[in-house]
Amino acid sequence: MAVKNLPREELVRQGSGGCPGCPSSLALRITLKALGKNTVFAIPACCAVVCLGAYPKTAFDVPVVSIAFEAAAAAASGLCAGLKRQGKQDTNVVVWAGDGGTYDIGLQALSGAVERETDFIYICYNNEMYSNTGIQRSGATPYGAWTTTTWTGKTEQKKDMPAILRAHGLPYMATAVPGYPEDLFRKVRKAMSIRGSKYIEILAPCPPGWRFPMDKTVEMSKLAVDTGAWALYEYENGQLNFNLKSKSILEKKTEPKPIEEYLKLQGRFAHLFKPERNKQVLDEIQERSHADWERFRKQVECGVA
Repeated sequence: MAVKNLPREELVRQGSGGCPGCPSSLALRITLKALGKNTVFAIPACCAVVCLGAYPKTAFDVPVVSIAFEAAAAAASGLCAGLKRQGKQDTNVVVWAGDGGTYDIGLQALSGAVERETDFIYICYNNEMYSNTGIQRSGATPYGAWTTTTWTGKTEQKKDMPAILRAHGLPYMATAVPGYPEDLFRKVRKAMSIRGSKYIEILAPCPPGWRFPMDKTVEMSKLAVDTGAWALYEYENGQLNFNLKSKSILEKKTEPKPIEEYLKLQGRFAHLFKPERNKQVLDEIQERSHADWERFRKQVECGVA
């Protein structure tokens, strides 16, 4: 579906308090166009629940349960049970959470909900740090990145949360970026058509946290795909299927751009280029990306996700 053919109705109203260029707000608009009004959200502590405001002045045009940081998936489980008791099994129950509430603080509730095969869609908008509370490192923060708690650069690799969710055996999982709204829309629609637990992770380049101009959000998300720093794919019925540019990279029809082109535009990696280029760390990041793609190729070839 072309962008011009997306539903015209907006379920995120005017008055959002998000930063200019906020990737979460952009992705949320596309997601709600796919979901429609028959939707209820559970949102833990994160940028989205703060920026979109509190009742009665919320910018959401669907019901929202604002829940504690660690409990979004548990709240969604309760919503599913309550709606089922009322005979409302066609309502979309959705968690909208950041990486802090997914990779770290909310992981136990998410794992439990998926193990119970809760019929919901869990969407993580991953800005790779705790942006709402002051730009601290999270389990999703990439190696080498500056945050206020890794001010010389993070020394650990980030978690592979999509792989952790695939290990739960859920029926559908996908990745997306706000720069390809049609792809995100299609994946949300597909998740709606499948029973059981579904997980979608959206890379959310955060202008103030990543330190890039606020008008470059879409460009940054596309560059993440072009350099292979972020892979677009779906996991369904035990199979991985790659999408758009990521499919070409996987099949070696397209060579990914050097990952430095992605990193050098982000102030959080500026220390790797000043006063001189930190070749060792940059090479490690590039080698890790190559290794990730070789792993993807082997998984696709062997049919093991």
